[in-house]
Amino acid sequence: MKLAAIDIGSNAIRFQVIRAIRYKDALSFKKLEYVRFPLRLGKDVFNSGYISEPTIARFMKLMHSFKLLLDLYEVQGFVAVATSAMREAENGKEVLERILQDFDIAVEIISGKEEAEILSVAIRPFIDHGNFLHIDVGGGSTELNFYHERERVGSKSFRIGTVRQLTRDQQVAVFKEVEDWIAGERHVHDKGEPVYAVGTGGNIRKLFQLSIFPKSGSITFSELQALKAYVGALSLEDRLNLLKLNPDRADVIIPAAKIYIEMMRRCNADRILVPNVGLKDGLLYRLYEKVTGNPIQQIEFLDQI
Repeated sequence: MKLAAIDIGSNAIRFQVIRAIRYKDALSFKKLEYVRFPLRLGKDVFNSGYISEPTIARFMKLMHSFKLLLDLYEVQGFVAVATSAMREAENGKEVLERILQDFDIAVEIISGKEEAEILSVAIRPFIDHGNFLHIDVGGGSTELNFYHERERVGSKSFRIGTVRQLTRDQQVAVFKEVEDWIAGERHVHDKGEPVYAVGTGGNIRKLFQLSIFPKSGSITFSELQALKAYVGALSLEDRLNLLKLNPDRADVIIPAAKIYIEMMRRCNADRILVPNVGLKDGLLYRLYEKVTGNPIQQIEFLDQI
């Protein structure tokens, strides 16, 4: 069975096709296609409130290409969602109506809470006993999930991201809101245990790849601070040519690092686990369960061979 997911974010749009393989009691998702295109919807929306005509034109071309891939791979099911930028765009629904009419691709605009819930599905296999704070930093919002004893007990979306421009006072206010929310969750569920952080998103994965011990599966708080200082001291040209970052990553990786650091600081986490999953994976897990009617207990994710 072939399934696909489209994640229309504020900084980039992701498209993935997988083949679901069930053999006896084992389920595997084999990646057949993955496209990440840096169409920054948030750059328009967070400045003007609208998606501009030039951006819409590029968006239509991109969705047309996804439609062709869906047909070529002959997928049995697909899901498409849009997050922060599309939620706030005055003309967002109008643009998505054009996508539906032209390409028969229905895109659902999901709330911050729904986004956090879908992300929760993707990272649940990496959650152990104790207290965990899942942090997902996007272009327009940051989603937090709080886990206690492997159960998600709280989730909240905050209007801070790598593309959204906030003043210093606005940033301080958001981080204070985060601190109060985490304190409330810990008051109810914390029994003196430490809180472990789990990070998803392209920027934390890139920072993880730049770390000293990438095979460890995690980054310490102090190492993340050091990475932020190191990358932040480099010029944009050096980030592009020395670190080989993509242009749309080079200018947002420092704002992202700051958000992860501030979130970790407020829950006193000294290490952040970095699994290679994201919203698209949670979408595919949910889609598989919907199409087959079979709940996923355990899954192996295979890269393309």
